[in-house]
Amino acid sequence: MEELVRCNDMVVVATVEALLAGAGIDCLVADRHMSVLEGSIGIFARRILVTSDDLARARRLLIDAGLGDELRTNER
Repeated sequence: MEELVRCNDMVVVATVEALLAGAGIDCLVADRHMSVLEGSIGIFARRILVTSDDLARARRLLIDAGLGDELRTNER
C-alpha cells in the first residue's frame, strides 16, 4: 500500500474516500480511530492508502478534483 494523502481534516478524508470509491479504487484509511487516544482534538493525521497499482490513477483523480495540494509527495 502507498500513502496517497495524510490529513487532519475529516472533510477532506471523507471527500477523498468518496472520490476513490466512485472511481472503483479501494483505499484504507489508517489511523482513523486515533481520535479515541487523542481526545478528538485532531493532532494525529489520518493516512489514506491505495495499492501501488492504483496510485497513479488515484493521484490523477485527486488532481482533477482540485485536491492536488493534499497529495503526499513521493519522498522516501
